[in-house]
Amino acid sequence: MRRYRRTLVAVALMATLVSGTAGWAAGSGQQAVGGAPPGSEEWRRDGSLPDPETASPGQVAAFFRTLSPTRQRDLAERHPSVVGNLDGVPVELRYRANRIALAEDPRYTRLAAPGRQILAFDPRGRGTVAEVYGDLLTSRHVAVVVPGSDIDAATYDRSKDPYGTPSGMATSLRAATEGRTAVVAWAGYTTPVGVGLDAATGGLAEVGAERLVRFTEGLAAVGAATPKLFCHSYGSVVCGLAAEGVRASDIVVLGSPGMRADSADALRTDARVWAAKDPSDWISKVPNVELLGLGHGADPAAEGFGARRVPARTAHGHTGYFAPGTDSLRAFASIATGGDAR
Repeated sequence: MRRYRRTLVAVALMATLVSGTAGWAAGSGQQAVGGAPPGSEEWRRDGSLPDPETASPGQVAAFFRTLSPTRQRDLAERHPSVVGNLDGVPVELRYRANRIALAEDPRYTRLAAPGRQILAFDPRGRGTVAEVYGDLLTSRHVAVVVPGSDIDAATYDRSKDPYGTPSGMATSLRAATEGRTAVVAWAGYTTPVGVGLDAATGGLAEVGAERLVRFTEGLAAVGAATPKLFCHSYGSVVCGLAAEGVRASDIVVLGSPGMRADSADALRTDARVWAAKDPSDWISKVPNVELLGLGHGADPAAEGFGARRVPARTAHGHTGYFAPGTDSLRAFASIATGGDAR
């Protein structure tokens, strides 16, 4: 009888999403940005360089180690969009390349401000971006924030609802660890817009998961510490699909609609899996079902899922988990520095 009721709920959810009524936004139809970085054709014509689409981050890193600093800078200046987005390229060189690429795009010049460490920038579509807070190569601990819906290069660091943006989450987490953790705000995939079909299906998350796996391989290739992932909302779907292949010591999901898995064991990861959900988060009203490609499955915060619980009694709403003074942020800081939630 319970399974029958859950099926009815799933059918109702599908009807709601398709119709775009009852308060759900009809946001759908986003085209995922994937494949080689912009400018790759010119790069391929410029001699014996690693193919951006087929070379692994390890191979990219090995190639750049053979180059002189002058040759590295030359490539960054001639092909900033490739060098700035290619996992395995030295970190400082990526920062340099992305400053060049951003300076040429008047829509995002704020991201080129002095002191910003932009590790990736792709203007295609709505734009993707990744920014580093702290020293990625010398920090003993590294965390990566993976955001959910409505995040792109324009909204990545918006001042409204700051703890619902990857920039705000990252800076809050770094402050909570007293600077002991380098944090990457990784808005590196095409996110859903609104709460429509894109948000209820896994298409964008599948592409995002591939990009996240490659990104963590790139961190390993340049010698950064194995990261802890903090995955918010639809970002937890990305992390769930990436879990088996991603290089991470911990996967923390918050405000999750599901990870496309029935249990923590089904994720097939050696990483510690954590889940947080505060009592006032509207995500609790989203049915934890998966039917005909709609929905994302079991609730990671449910006791039967098998994830470690993160306290979130004092967090508020869907975007309050990183707010200063909350028990969830305190627990996140502990996890980020190698400890347990407390």
